[in-house]
Amino acid sequence: MATAELKVTQRDRSGKGVARSLRRQGMIPAVVYGRGLTPATVAVTPKELKTAISTEAGWNTLITLQGETEYAGKVVILKDLQVDPIRRDYMHADFQVIDMTHVVNVMVPVHTLGKSAGEKVGGTLQVIRKELEVSCLPNAIPGAIEVDVTALEIGDVLHIDDLTLPAGVEVPHEVNFTVITCVGHKAEESEGTSTEETEEE
Repeated sequence: MATAELKVTQRDRSGKGVARSLRRQGMIPAVVYGRGLTPATVAVTPKELKTAISTEAGWNTLITLQGETEYAGKVVILKDLQVDPIRRDYMHADFQVIDMTHVVNVMVPVHTLGKSAGEKVGGTLQVIRKELEVSCLPNAIPGAIEVDVTALEIGDVLHIDDLTLPAGVEVPHEVNFTVITCVGHKAEESEGTSTEETEEE
C-alpha cells in the first residue's frame, strides 16, 4: 500500500477564467468528491501532485489531503487527470474520497517476471491485458499484478483464472479471458503457408 500527503487550497469560484488565473499562479484547479459528500472545488500545486503519485502505485496511491479545507484529513485516490497534449502540463485533477472499510475497484498494471522459455527459442511474449480491474479494500491495493512467465512455451496462454492474485484481491470477471500468451515464428509461418495454399487452390 502506497501512501502520500497532498496540500490542497479551498477555492470558492470556478470557470475558465479562474482556472487560467490559478495556472498563472503555479496551481491547477481540482475537484474532490465522494459518496454522500458535497463536491468541493480546490487547487493543488502540479509539482506536489506529481510527487504524490510518483509511487509504485501511481494513481492508486492513497493520498491524505492537507490544508484548510472541509476535506482535510480525508483519504483520496486520483480518478482523473487532464494533461496538456503538447506541453504535458497538468491542467485539472479529480479526487475521490474513499472509505478504508469498503471495497474499491481500481485499475492495476500487469508486470511480468522473468523471461519465458518461448522467448529463449525465438518466440514473443504478448501481454494482452496490460491492466486489470481489481476489487479489494483500499489498504490491499497492489502496485501491480505480478505474473511469473518463465515456464511459458510457444503457444502457451495464461488466462485470468491461471493467475495467483495477492491476498484479498479479486478480478471480477464472467469470461476466463486471456492475459498473456507466447507466440512464435513457426506458428505464424504455418498460418501464412496455409493462407497461401488456400489462395492457390
